[in-house]
Amino acid sequence: MKMERTEFPGADGQKLSARLDAPDGPVRAFALFAHCFTCGKDVFAASRIAQALTEHGIAVLRFDFTGLGASEGEFANTNFSSNLADLLAASNFLRQAYQAPSLLIGHSLGGAAVLAAAIDMPEVRAVVTIGAPSDPSHVAGLFRAHLDQIESAGEAEVQLAGRPFRIKKQFLLDASEQNLTDKIGRLRRALLVMHSPRDDTVDITNAMQIFTAAKHPKSFISLDDADHLLTRKSDAAYVANMIAAWSERYIATDAAKMP
Repeated sequence: MKMERTEFPGADGQKLSARLDAPDGPVRAFALFAHCFTCGKDVFAASRIAQALTEHGIAVLRFDFTGLGASEGEFANTNFSSNLADLLAASNFLRQAYQAPSLLIGHSLGGAAVLAAAIDMPEVRAVVTIGAPSDPSHVAGLFRAHLDQIESAGEAEVQLAGRPFRIKKQFLLDASEQNLTDKIGRLRRALLVMHSPRDDTVDITNAMQIFTAAKHPKSFISLDDADHLLTRKSDAAYVANMIAAWSERYIATDAAKMP
């Protein structure tokens, strides 16, 4: 596997930190990976899935959304809409530097983001969600104890995964205004929904709602007893292998361009 650290300008001009994992041999296609809420490109699930996909000839670009990881910007000023804009910026970067992505993969809220962004990426042929919510406003449940403070004061500092984050009211308003069900219905791409029935962060009913809203071709794979973050290496490897096998009939088969 070859690894290249890079960066590109996000929607508002901030530099977004990225990593491209590519196979040693020919590249069959490029994939774009969107990480989970408040995570980052180097979270275990993202790194393990990307590395495993390179074994199947798929190059994967993963990046830190604005204000997270090594990317510039203020997280408190971001929202679901800005995440979509960052995804489009990442797609444009791939298109200009290598080749446009034909596969989108999103984990948790990143899964909701790729469902919403795919319609604006003409080269994308297949979309994969992993433990994704069917409504972006689902993330408000992660800090429900602070909702009254956010509503009255306009913002609050919350603890997520042991780290402090400032959440503003505009984030909640933006999430509530999204109509993801409509976008799923107009996706017009092959869709693979992956979810664990034991996911205690995003209930599996979300997978059912996504799957029901989507039109064919669509597929569902149960992740059995995996946790939400796919912390077990075997679960991440399983996800990567299933994505590679499923997407083979949809993504580009011609050798992709590498400099």
